[in-house]
Amino acid sequence: MMVSMTGFGRGEASTDGLRAEVEVRSVNSRYLEISSKLPRSLNTRENDLRELVRKKISRGKVNITCNLYREGVEALPLKINADAATAVYGLLTELQKNLGITGAITLEHILHFSEVLESDQTEGPDEAEWKVVRDALDAALDQLLAMRGNEGKQLSLDLQARMEALSEKVAQVERLSSERVPQERVRLQERVQQLLGKDFTVDQSRLELELALLADRLDVTEECVRLQSHIKFFLDAMEDHEPAGRRLNFLLQEMHREINTMGVKSNDAEISHIVVGVKEELERIREQIQNIE
Repeated sequence: MMVSMTGFGRGEASTDGLRAEVEVRSVNSRYLEISSKLPRSLNTRENDLRELVRKKISRGKVNITCNLYREGVEALPLKINADAATAVYGLLTELQKNLGITGAITLEHILHFSEVLESDQTEGPDEAEWKVVRDALDAALDQLLAMRGNEGKQLSLDLQARMEALSEKVAQVERLSSERVPQERVRLQERVQQLLGKDFTVDQSRLELELALLADRLDVTEECVRLQSHIKFFLDAMEDHEPAGRRLNFLLQEMHREINTMGVKSNDAEISHIVVGVKEELERIREQIQNIE
């Protein structure tokens, strides 16, 4: 099943006076890129967060924003570092004198230094905080995946219709090509007779050789067969349970290769017109699959 790389998810969780809100956004990317904004007390959990995301997402640029709230100011796990506050005040006073700046040094100035307020935890990050954030993240990722899956279904329906239309175009080219080769043989024979005259004897073996070479140059059967095979593999990959974006992109490159060869070999206005249309459709499909995981 195809999955889009674009989506949004939001999750909430709460326990023991803690409440976490997590928002996850993702857009298309060649690889998996994860950026996160966690509460300061959980900065050491960034690797854990990335592992949770990697278990559920293989490609895309993922942005995660987490907010953590506590009920009541008394619940804040912070304490004042009086020594740090005194040192900061002394440094600001000395700087004020050196620069000749007048005015009072206020508490607001001192609180700009993160060293003044520090965590009141002695055993590293709070497990309770991480648990509630993790639960909210799981809920947000599930919502994100649901949205990516729904968009993937719509993309799948669109691509399937486009591929089926391409298959019909390729079959049409193959039919026109098979009809054209005998026509070109007759035309070449008539042209030779016109140029040499009726009384001139044509070397039949040489003529047959030239006709065989002409037929080989005009025949696009092999290209049509390979292109139909690529279309089949493309449709099969769309139904696979594994991420298919890279495989689809590779198959599309091979389709471009075959249709380009067909365009070079064809010497017919109707076939050339179909080839141009197929190229345009392949380009539209290429834009679509850039958003598939």
